[in-house]
Amino acid sequence: MKFFSLVLGLLLSVLAFAGPPSNEPVPRRIWITDVTILSPENLGHLDRGSVLIENERIVRVERKASAEPPADATVVSGEGGFLIPGLIDSHVHLASVPGVAPELNLNPDAAHAPMLADYYKQLPRSYLYFGYTTLIDLAVVKREVLDDFRHAPLHPDVYDCGPSLPIANGYPMSFVPPAQRFQLFPNFLYDPAQSASIPPEYKPQDHTPAASVAADKRAGAICVKTYFERGFGQQRNLPVITPAMAAAVRNAATQNGLVMMMHANSFEAQQFAVDADVDVIAHGMWNWGALDRQPELPPEIKTLLERIVQTRTGYQATIQVLGGLRAYFDPEYLKMPAIPHVIPAALITWFNSPEGKWFRKEIDEDNTPDAEMREGFDAGPIRRVRQVVGYLAVRNANFLFGTDTPSAPTYGNLPGLNGYLEMQQLHDAGLSLEQVFKAATINNAREFKLDSQVGSIEPGKIANLVLLRKSPLESVDAYDNIVTVWVHGRPTSRDSLAATPSK
Repeated sequence: MKFFSLVLGLLLSVLAFAGPPSNEPVPRRIWITDVTILSPENLGHLDRGSVLIENERIVRVERKASAEPPADATVVSGEGGFLIPGLIDSHVHLASVPGVAPELNLNPDAAHAPMLADYYKQLPRSYLYFGYTTLIDLAVVKREVLDDFRHAPLHPDVYDCGPSLPIANGYPMSFVPPAQRFQLFPNFLYDPAQSASIPPEYKPQDHTPAASVAADKRAGAICVKTYFERGFGQQRNLPVITPAMAAAVRNAATQNGLVMMMHANSFEAQQFAVDADVDVIAHGMWNWGALDRQPELPPEIKTLLERIVQTRTGYQATIQVLGGLRAYFDPEYLKMPAIPHVIPAALITWFNSPEGKWFRKEIDEDNTPDAEMREGFDAGPIRRVRQVVGYLAVRNANFLFGTDTPSAPTYGNLPGLNGYLEMQQLHDAGLSLEQVFKAATINNAREFKLDSQVGSIEPGKIANLVLLRKSPLESVDAYDNIVTVWVHGRPTSRDSLAATPSK
């Protein structure tokens, strides 16, 4: 079994904030009433009340059931439901299509182009279908995808980390043929040890950590993404970022007011990330290296996890990265009732075809039985990452909700739905429902410096809201019981967001 990575798409820059989702008129003032207000900064007071929206913003929050609406407001009854802030997924890849090879996505043929076009048209609505009103894209491969996303009649707000900072010829550049890799990763870090294989037109002074971070800042990024990854499968023993490079990135990110993130999914990599004082570790720890076979958390790993807790390093567990790979060996996955609501029917049909299951061979070249593969995932990397997450949960670490959708060209990472599955994974691993809720709202907003705009239900913030039939503090399935989504004050029923509406 080998873990394949999405290789051809990691980064053009985009503007940070998308603005209102469409130009259609909305009521000037909306009074949402008869709801329990669940705002993550104030969970000690779960009051029934009302919220007033005006000009796309929250202007008033009444935590009493008897409050009267303004005379000129349009009244919307929540019918006893639960009102929460719009959810935030801080790790997505909008230009990548789940289950589709990168080369086909970049250059679709006539047979597949309509299917991909339908997917991209539905994409913004699929995130909204599961309540995600803010996204942070870490791997933008085609600017036009982001432009189209932002020009959709209804879409989440999108921020990004700008072009990522891989070390020259390291992960993920190494998966791309040498002739294309430097064009696809124009913000790479120059490594003198790789100079013989770096095209001469790329000058060292243009690819220092300071220069690369400055390029992200100019592009309107809110964060920078680096990598510590020695590789896997046929791509092993790759060059990795050095402590000196990481320190320089850290310094430049601080000077430019950007959040520093690091791809790190191993014990070694997360040690490096903490030593480098990164703000966010962008993966859970499913690779323990020489400690992989130990059934319990080794003392060495516990010591590192205590440092992560003490430093309040942001932690994106991304357990569903592994679940997305495991999906190819679960015959029930493509039968999930939610799937027709988040992707077009033609894509589902293709996923069920032999051609559409191509990625299974990338994960398992030996045609291992499904049950054996599932057991391999469950007893191996999924067990390890759950043990790490459970340990951090007990200590109330700084969890940030991010899905890495899609983490690879797997149909097991579908937009919106992947977030719901990640929430289930986190809860199963040991996070309380309150921790899951905060990770997907206020924790993300604070870590990425968006909390003046989103992340809670407070006056002055953007009116990105979600009305649920159930309380997310009582069950994870509340996030699959959405009634209405407000984006910049514009209400949309959940059913109208589905690729195939419920019958």
